[in-house]
Amino acid sequence: MSLDKATVARIATLARIKVPEADREALGQELNQILHWVEQLDQVDTAGVEPMTSVAAMTLPLRPDKVTDGARADDILKNAPGAMHGFFTVPKVVE
Repeated sequence: MSLDKATVARIATLARIKVPEADREALGQELNQILHWVEQLDQVDTAGVEPMTSVAAMTLPLRPDKVTDGARADDILKNAPGAMHGFFTVPKVVE
């Protein structure tokens, strides 16, 4: 695939970037090199290759999934504009 100046101008318009006329030829060549590289990647046989999230084989440490109150309710309620009986108080919005 080869990109001409008109295609580069169209891509620039779609990307909402201003590319001066003098730079379109060079940008087209760079984009052509990128597209050629992607075409080379398309030829690589990846059958049997498992998807990876990292180049290093590792597993993330997991913690037990326990529901707790954090034991900091009093500290949290100190930041509230109003609190009563361990809960936030808010202004009444429905009459």
